[in-house]
Amino acid sequence: MPAERLSMRKVREVLRLRWALKLSARQVAGSLAMGRSTVAEYLQRAGAAGLTWEEVEALSDGELEERLFPAPARKAAGTRPLPDWAQVKQELRGQHVTLYLLWEEYRLTHPDGYGYSRFCDLYRTWRAKLDPVMRQDHKAGEKLFVDYAGDTVPVVCEETGEVTEAQIFVAVLGASSYTYAEATWTQGLRDWTGAHVRAFSFIGGVVELVVPDNIKTGVTHSCRYEPELNPTYQEMLSHYGCACTPARVRRPRDKAKVECGVKYVETYLLARLRKITFFSLADLNGAIAGLLQKLNNEPFQKLPGSRRSEFERADKPALAPLPVSTWEYAEWQKARVGPDYHVAVRGHYYSVPYQLVREQLDVRLTAATIECFLRGKRVASHLRSLRQGRHTTLPAHMPRAHREYAEWTPERLISWARETGPETARLVEAIMASRPHPQQGFRSCLGLLSLGKTYGRERLEAACRRALLIRGLSYKSVKSILVAGLDHEPLPAERPVQLSLSHENIRGPEYYS
Repeated sequence: MPAERLSMRKVREVLRLRWALKLSARQVAGSLAMGRSTVAEYLQRAGAAGLTWEEVEALSDGELEERLFPAPARKAAGTRPLPDWAQVKQELRGQHVTLYLLWEEYRLTHPDGYGYSRFCDLYRTWRAKLDPVMRQDHKAGEKLFVDYAGDTVPVVCEETGEVTEAQIFVAVLGASSYTYAEATWTQGLRDWTGAHVRAFSFIGGVVELVVPDNIKTGVTHSCRYEPELNPTYQEMLSHYGCACTPARVRRPRDKAKVECGVKYVETYLLARLRKITFFSLADLNGAIAGLLQKLNNEPFQKLPGSRRSEFERADKPALAPLPVSTWEYAEWQKARVGPDYHVAVRGHYYSVPYQLVREQLDVRLTAATIECFLRGKRVASHLRSLRQGRHTTLPAHMPRAHREYAEWTPERLISWARETGPETARLVEAIMASRPHPQQGFRSCLGLLSLGKTYGRERLEAACRRALLIRGLSYKSVKSILVAGLDHEPLPAERPVQLSLSHENIRGPEYYS
């Protein structure tokens, strides 16, 4: 069992690349940035569970984990026999003979022998002592090597005269050396993935493997043994149904095809453009496109044909078709759910189900939407908002108590107050109008309406009439009127006027004459 268990999303990707795309275990390991022993372990577990790719697609992450990890596996103890490596090397010279076939025959003889990944490692260690240089032979339609050229092309802004150095993206097919190139403003993620999309369109199909350099845009963590791809880059490759095997750090032979392609682009294309002043990226790419046709039609020096003729003969028939739908650029980031069941994404707050408080989610951002995923399952989706510091909240994500409170609106409160009477409705409206925000008066209005249960609607209506007259716009004012019984008293304008008063303490008007 691997020392570190991967997420089910990555395990599912292992099975997809091996079973659906028919990649070798080595290719799968390189594409997903993990050890080959780890890949072999998950493939072995899936095989022991009797799973097929169609069954895996139908299983949830939890069900897949139960099928693959019913109980911890135990390694058999004892010394494992070594195969005859000289015999293995001799057998590999035969047509269609592979290390995997020889490993199967070895395990039939020695059931307790080494696993496939270890078998390959031991063989390569032994072979390295005899022949340290390995010749690369590229299968038709298998690999597309990609990289940026070291040289740039200046583009001048006509209005300001400012000069921007455009980057040159280069893609070369392994078997035919058919070459694509374009200029982008940056080597950033959007330009990097967009250049891949346009390269696939240029060749009219999809290869099995893309082999980039360890560029920081595409490879998040550069490592000699287990480089990790950027999630957006990985998603783009998955959309096109291909895998990625980054070249090893400081191993130019891993990408010798694109190294030669870049050099040829620099000498054939960029050298011819060096005296031309470009005022837009479109003009530069138009010039590159014209020279690309000549480059691909140029006859080989030591071989018959050209890049184009070899592409038509070998690579083109072997390419997989382009997907029906176009890929939409999306970025991924991680976000932890706050105690208010919202995640912060680019300064805006989006709700998720309140049960996910404190969980860490994967967030996918497109130009129009954001999607939140928990262990590969989408748990929330919102239209994207650019309003900084604001909230986007779905009622379905809220606890029941919060949802019921959020359903209160000024119109609803006023409508409810009308059931008591017009004076009550006027007072409710006046209380909310007296606050900077109507929501700040909700509690006062709810308390006011609750007085009708204690004192009755008629008394509440009378108290609200008096409160409006004396500008007592609060719950406490109305309650004090009811407690003191002032709602039974006539209003100041309704009091009868007494024309004469007789009392020993009243002096009368004569006193002042």
